[in-house]
Amino acid sequence: MTMSLGPYASFIVTSYAAVALVVAILVGWIVLDYRSQTERLRELDRSGVTRRSGRSATDRS
Repeated sequence: MTMSLGPYASFIVTSYAAVALVVAILVGWIVLDYRSQTERLRELDRSGVTRRSGRSATDRS
């Protein structure tokens, strides 16, 4: 199944390649940021910092 893209074939292929590259970079960035954030949360938990959302509504501090 060969598709003829006409005189704009190089532009179309380059555009799709650029979009695929940008999406791959964004996915990689998200994965790295997720790992960084989870490690930071582990460090905070180890140091004794607690989350405010972990308190009940009746707790006052």
